[in-house]
Amino acid sequence: MSELIRLTAAELAARIHSGEVSSVEVTRAHLDRIAQIDPAVHAFLHVDTDGALAAARAVDEDVAAGRPVASPLAGVPLALKDVFTTEGIPTTCGSRILQNWVPPYDATLVRKLREAGVVVLGKTNMDEFAMGSSTENSAYGVTHNPWDLDRIPGGSGGGSSAALAAFEAPLAIGTDTGGSIRQPASVTGTVGVKPTYGGVSRYGLVAFSSSLDQGGPCARTVLDAALLHEVIGGHDPLDSTSIDAPVPPVVAAAREGAAGDLRGVRVGVVREFSGEWYQAGVISAFNRAVDVLRELGAEVVEVSCPHFDYGLPAYYLIAPSECSSNLARFDAMRYGLRVGDENGNSAEQVMSLTREAGFGAEVKRRIMIGTYALSSGYYDAYYGQAQKVRTLIARDFAAAFENVDVLVSPTTPTTAFPIGERVDDPVAMYRADLCTIPANLAGTPAMSVPAGLSEQDGLPVGLQVMAPALQEQRMYRVAAAYEVARDRAEGGPFINRVPELEVAR
Repeated sequence: MSELIRLTAAELAARIHSGEVSSVEVTRAHLDRIAQIDPAVHAFLHVDTDGALAAARAVDEDVAAGRPVASPLAGVPLALKDVFTTEGIPTTCGSRILQNWVPPYDATLVRKLREAGVVVLGKTNMDEFAMGSSTENSAYGVTHNPWDLDRIPGGSGGGSSAALAAFEAPLAIGTDTGGSIRQPASVTGTVGVKPTYGGVSRYGLVAFSSSLDQGGPCARTVLDAALLHEVIGGHDPLDSTSIDAPVPPVVAAAREGAAGDLRGVRVGVVREFSGEWYQAGVISAFNRAVDVLRELGAEVVEVSCPHFDYGLPAYYLIAPSECSSNLARFDAMRYGLRVGDENGNSAEQVMSLTREAGFGAEVKRRIMIGTYALSSGYYDAYYGQAQKVRTLIARDFAAAFENVDVLVSPTTPTTAFPIGERVDDPVAMYRADLCTIPANLAGTPAMSVPAGLSEQDGLPVGLQVMAPALQEQRMYRVAAAYEVARDRAEGGPFINRVPELEVAR
């Protein structure tokens, strides 16, 4: 394995910008790694070799000419979840209905990456239209967890998290509607951040649930995630939900946290995130992480957020309702798959045949649930009630943050489960998001940072850190402090404990 692919994004950027190594060398090392092991992992749906090398050469030309680089991450490779539109590169959302669709424009987030000189390696696998917790719902095959190829890498952004854990990319982008950045980060031993809703533009993000979807950074270290966060964050007039406010000072907070001093920080442990669905190994790892926060000087108290228990049912009414509306645009009339028009069928028949062939089982399930919840006579009883619960959850967060600076919990109740174990049990699959959903419903930021390995199965566990809206710097500081203490105790970076994958199977 090339030494370059083991480096953090911050380390790679420093070497590229000093001329010690070229971006082309770094990019080729990661492309070689993808070619070597992605047949086993299946993190990528499309690799843009020519585009990546062209972007890398442009950065190298700036460095050679003595010109300022475009950003602190210029020249560093990145894996992009296949739910953002990319001009000239296929965007499928993991669905057959968008097979071979090539968008005519870049999403705002993608444009920002390109302008920052970040090298986009390609598009990563995902649950179809971001609906799932295991990346088993993709129309293009299952992604495997690099810690154990027989286990899931989380979802819906399992491709992005698996690419990080397999050293195929030092940075990645995901989206988080109910936990699709944080839960994959937890089970792959990586870092994943859901920013404040509206903190990163959704323009060009193919919508699943418009009031919940949020793009965010994925990385192997807290500092790398912070550096990427500052590249992609900020106001976008093309997105009506974008917040017109400065990006929180997350890089400075990550660097401050790395000093390892959390004196004066009040940390709230959410009482409701425990119980029969939580593996003992996950709870033990979480408790050890909380002990580390105490040792760093934080004051730890227990906090009750009583309406968090209703987050899961509320989410699975709100998100499917919005999905049934958003996915109505895939009608075979304008772009994507088109089935049945060669037999003289009517437009309505073509739409029906196309949606039957193009959508997978989970997408169809959620469309039907959402359509029912929005139907005449049921709107108030289901969707309306769920929105009231959403308000109560937001009030729980507000009350908690009057007394603490951040909240912490396990990121997900279990470690990575075996591929196929939950495909026939949607409710068991949905429980993977028990801890992550409340932050989506309230629009508040949250992140997952590795909290070591479970004593039960030796697989990664995630520590979730949550903060008030637009106060991401708080969680970055706490996560960075914990990360440094964890690595010091373990004798090196946590990610180096992932098993080596040298031979594609």
